[in-house]
Amino acid sequence: MNVSVVICTYSIDMFDHLVDAVNSVLAGTYEDREVVVVVDGDGSLFERIRDRYESHDDVVLHCNDKNLGLSASRNVGVELASGDVVAFLDDDAVAHPEWIERLVSLYRRHDAVAAGGRMTGRWVAGKPAFLPEEFYWLVGVTHRGFPTEECEVRNTFGSNISFKREVFEELGGFEPNLGRFGEKYLQGEETEFAARVRQHYGEGVWYDPDAVVEHKVFDYRTKPGWLVKRAFWQGYSKRVMGELSSDDDGGEEGVFLRNLAFVFVPGRLRDLARHRRGVDLLQLFALLVFTGTVGLGYLYAVANR
Repeated sequence: MNVSVVICTYSIDMFDHLVDAVNSVLAGTYEDREVVVVVDGDGSLFERIRDRYESHDDVVLHCNDKNLGLSASRNVGVELASGDVVAFLDDDAVAHPEWIERLVSLYRRHDAVAAGGRMTGRWVAGKPAFLPEEFYWLVGVTHRGFPTEECEVRNTFGSNISFKREVFEELGGFEPNLGRFGEKYLQGEETEFAARVRQHYGEGVWYDPDAVVEHKVFDYRTKPGWLVKRAFWQGYSKRVMGELSSDDDGGEEGVFLRNLAFVFVPGRLRDLARHRRGVDLLQLFALLVFTGTVGLGYLYAVANR
């Protein structure tokens, strides 16, 4: 089984991080693979990447004529990929050595159409004390409440997800109205696509928590203002996904919210009563703020679409 790993990038500032991402795939234990790098309209960045990797037969390089956005760039990567499976990795992430090998094992053991794994954090600026684990998903890290064992889920993070090639041939690509694009902050293109996959094939994404990708969490992503903005646009994106996909029933979000209301918040209140630690109070406050902000983003989308 040949695997193509698509990595999209758009800024010269990300060059060193992109190199880390590409090299992590090339250094992995699974050898029947290629890396497809799509540069989104930055010619100078493309030249630097070409100088670095043009001698690698297992690295495919492409530069869009103009900035198309993440979803469209991923679709370009799928078209260029030659693998039986197409996987996705971000340019600020690092795959663990056995990442592809473990994904391939899911395909073989479950006759899967999609597979993904767990995101861990490389806290470049240190882990913020106020950020509760329930909201690690705001920074692209697998959060508290996500399954801890191998199982089928609706989707995993977009930097650790893969699909069989025929899935794209039958369903088309990612929705271009979702995904990062300039100042547009809509997210969740992999969620919407995975919902289409589940609707069409009757199954979701097979998840292995030991198929690990490490996400670099830069300093600006740990600032309260950035996190609140992120939470708002996650709520907005959720509403848009609901309009685009009749299969996106909010099931996993519903489970998360029920856990939040009846497990996580009460548990933190008990801990606060026992220990009276400032960090517990801070995280409880952040938990409530982020939950409310996601809800505001959703309501804003309802009122303005």
